[in-house]
Amino acid sequence: MAQSKTATTSLDGERIDVHHDYALCAWARHFNTGEQQVKEAVQAVGDRADSVREHLTRKDGCGHPSAR
Repeated sequence: MAQSKTATTSLDGERIDVHHDYALCAWARHFNTGEQQVKEAVQAVGDRADSVREHLTRKDGCGHPSAR
């Protein structure tokens, strides 16, 4: 059975491309943070979206990605 992507779909395996402005902007909006924070997170933990989310959440300390 094929799975469709929905808002509740896990980000496991999704990759973040910080080399294209439109993609970086979209990921920053998705994580509710700034583009620079997304770049720094990718540099720290790699380009997997689940790893970046975890890194941003840990960085904030309260279970939410850090605000801009």
